[in-house]
Amino acid sequence: MTQCTAFGVCEAHAELAPMRIERRALRADDVAIEIAYCGICHTDAHYLHNDWGSSKYPLVPGHEIVGHVTAIGDAVTRHKVGDRVAVGCLVDSCQHCAPCEEGEEQNCIAGPTPTYNGRDRQSGEPTHGGYSEHIVVREKFVLRVPEALDMRYAGPLLCAGITVWTPLRRYGIGKGSKVAVVGLGGLGHMAVKLASALGAEVTVITSSPGKADDARALGARHVLLSNDPASMKARFSHFDFILDTIPTRHDVNPYLMLLGRDGVLVLVGALESLEPIHGALLMVNNRSIAGSLMGGLSATQELLDFCADHEVLPECEMVGVHDINKAFARMKANDVKYRFVIDMSSMKDVNTP
Repeated sequence: MTQCTAFGVCEAHAELAPMRIERRALRADDVAIEIAYCGICHTDAHYLHNDWGSSKYPLVPGHEIVGHVTAIGDAVTRHKVGDRVAVGCLVDSCQHCAPCEEGEEQNCIAGPTPTYNGRDRQSGEPTHGGYSEHIVVREKFVLRVPEALDMRYAGPLLCAGITVWTPLRRYGIGKGSKVAVVGLGGLGHMAVKLASALGAEVTVITSSPGKADDARALGARHVLLSNDPASMKARFSHFDFILDTIPTRHDVNPYLMLLGRDGVLVLVGALESLEPIHGALLMVNNRSIAGSLMGGLSATQELLDFCADHEVLPECEMVGVHDINKAFARMKANDVKYRFVIDMSSMKDVNTP
């Protein structure tokens, strides 16, 4: 085992602070990574505060990890020392169930191993995330970062990016598709960029007129104000696909009315109960409502390659580790456009207890 410096918490609602954590010795199929950048995600805040009642402390968050390979196990064939690599939300799965065999490790029947707040499948030791100097990960769960992709901005693709990419690909979004994106935050802004790059005609649905210019700058052709009844009525049965990124309980019925024949609305933000859904809105036009959670390894690599080829990058603000708690406070206040990324080179100036 080796030790490294990390930022984490020992109890709910505590501020992130430096600590020492242990990383396992390399197994035959392991890759050791020096972390260069790590994105800050809303999920990190939920786990830090134990909002879902499942947090295990001490806890080191971070599942948008980008860095360089520093060592490899004897059986590793996909990566070599010095490679640009990335690690997303998962670091292992059973590898034997149907979802795993079909490249959808996020749906592993036995439950995938999360990058942090989980348990290693072999040793049972806790997994710790990317707010740290180094990490050791099973080779299969280490992704390649294309040379054309700026490493500073690659991190959020591993969570926000893949979360919206998966349904866009599953439902065949491309040239000629009429797509609406509900909400323009970390997920929404990536959905706009990716759907536009795929050739879709994108509309952003928002209650904030002030977001119109940003939406168009990101690639949306149209902006629809959800609190304008006349505008909403004018788009009745208009869209093929709606991606709903709102992260809290809300009413999806007004959006369902906007779907055309065989249209689908996909939820990627709300992890709680919704307002009651009117059944007739699904029956008319054969509409559907679905959900989507992250994506598998092959889909994530496809996304990284696509973003490199099409120059699609998230909008990010870089912060040093000493400003992590300020970044979390600003994220809670929606004071970021659109993602924070930690420059882990700032860890060199950290003194641990």
